[in-house]
Amino acid sequence: MTKKPVKETIQAKGIDITIYTEDFQNEFISLTDIARYKSDEPKDVVKNWMRSKDTIEFLGLWEKLHNDKFKGVEFDSFRNQAGSNAFTLSPQKWIEKTNAIGLVSKSGRYGGTFAHSDIAFEFASWISAEFKLYIIKDYKRLKSDESSRFSLGWNLNREISKLNYRIHTDAIKEKLLPPELMPFQISMTYASEADVLNVALFGITAKQWREKNSDKGGNIRDYSTLNQLLVLANMESYNSILIEQGKQQSERLKLLNQLAIRQLKAIQELDTDTIKKLEGK
Repeated sequence: MTKKPVKETIQAKGIDITIYTEDFQNEFISLTDIARYKSDEPKDVVKNWMRSKDTIEFLGLWEKLHNDKFKGVEFDSFRNQAGSNAFTLSPQKWIEKTNAIGLVSKSGRYGGTFAHSDIAFEFASWISAEFKLYIIKDYKRLKSDESSRFSLGWNLNREISKLNYRIHTDAIKEKLLPPELMPFQISMTYASEADVLNVALFGITAKQWREKNSDKGGNIRDYSTLNQLLVLANMESYNSILIEQGKQQSERLKLLNQLAIRQLKAIQELDTDTIKKLEGK
């Protein structure tokens, strides 16, 4: 199931700036639109910004913090060249060579270069500190506007988070509970921590799910219930604690599975009326 981007427009000093999100947690803002404040050739403005060593180091740090597939060797090469007179770098080349996720290059009539809001605000500061403040002002307006699709999505996520406090009594049907893991599953070594959580909650790895559901797009988590996603968030936090405690993967897997079963049993009710209202259903 491919997530459909939700788009909106913010304004700063008469300039329309496109913003979109796919998960209502990460917003991407058009650098191309922001660059129009400075020049009628926005592509050149973005490229000039990316020539700076400070910019490359900032982009690299952001990727290291948010992207476990970021290619550090290629990043080091760009960082060493940055700042020289001969150095040039386009967003497309940066994305292709380093596997970056903080910048997105879109083609077509409404395309251009988009960046995660963290990066977009940094770019706006480089353009103009004053202009950045105007952008942030309308960005906040968008998030608080009750008629905005963005606002509805953000509110929905907040409501789901609040439900975390309602875990207290028995409720979920047995068929919705994850199975207790078999000894062979616990003894296996899983390549990623994401699969440790998948096995603990769903009983299978992401690859196993894809093999069983070849007719579906997306991944196992795209087809999860709200209950499962809520418990998954708790499992991620718990897993971090277990890792810090030095627990072996097999032990963590067993403890996470026990947590998933216990918490799914403990969710008595979800405020579905509120959620449906926020979703516009």
